[in-house]
Amino acid sequence: MADRNQRNQTAVTEFILLGFGDLPELKILLFLMFLVIYMATMVGNMLITALVVTDQHLHSSMYFFLGNLSCLETCYTSTILPRMLASLLTGDKTISFSGCITQLYFFCALAATECCLLAAMSYDRYLAICKPLHYSTLMNTRFCLQLAAGSWLNGCLVTDIFVLFMSQLIFCGPNDIDHFYCDLIPLIKLSCGDSHLIILLNFILSCIFTLPAFLLTLMSYVCIIATILRIPSTTGRQKAFTTCSSHLIVVTIFYGTLMIVYMLPKHETLSVLNKVLSLCYTVLTPLVNPLVYSL
Repeated sequence: MADRNQRNQTAVTEFILLGFGDLPELKILLFLMFLVIYMATMVGNMLITALVVTDQHLHSSMYFFLGNLSCLETCYTSTILPRMLASLLTGDKTISFSGCITQLYFFCALAATECCLLAAMSYDRYLAICKPLHYSTLMNTRFCLQLAAGSWLNGCLVTDIFVLFMSQLIFCGPNDIDHFYCDLIPLIKLSCGDSHLIILLNFILSCIFTLPAFLLTLMSYVCIIATILRIPSTTGRQKAFTTCSSHLIVVTIFYGTLMIVYMLPKHETLSVLNKVLSLCYTVLTPLVNPLVYSL
């Protein structure tokens, strides 16, 4: 009987991204707002990347990682905002199954890469403030390249494994995703089959690939703050703090909102709050990155 029901199920070929569909009167306003944000994000991050590449004075480890982060933010925001803008403009909320999995892949890969890059940047600031005499020796060009390449490879590897299993899930309806992009949790909830294995896999991969990056970032800043507080002069403390304050702001926004979203109870009443907080790490972080670092 179970086999018969399985054969009678129709596989979902497309999903409907509900997005901000419950606010039709604000559709034009939202479109204009997100369009301005997208243009500002692209221009700001591309300018930083171009400056880091062309300006000889910026060929240091700190700006090398900043250039990588700006390049990543350009790709990161482009996986979500263009599709959202098209939906707000045309009213077409559908996305194909392959398109949804592709969006999920790039979002997860770039998010995992950003975790590693933020860890590399925090370690760079740790060496600069806590180990200044050994900084130039430890943070050499070869090591910087290895950290950057490892960050990108780590993000791609963990996502390759996860999305490979994710694509094997069966979706037979409903196909409404209560989000503005193909997020992991809403997508898993639509699966007709047993999703416990994919949830366990996600937990294991997060512990192996992204949790160490978060812990390294946290430990680096604990050491940095402890070192700064031991500096006797006020001017010295201010100078040391300014070298890492911009990065600390970006880290706080990214990890803070990300953790809140994935730790919130998955109730329907919190879906709006979930979307708003998701905008912080998908839209706000790429936008403020060039602003914070430029200032």
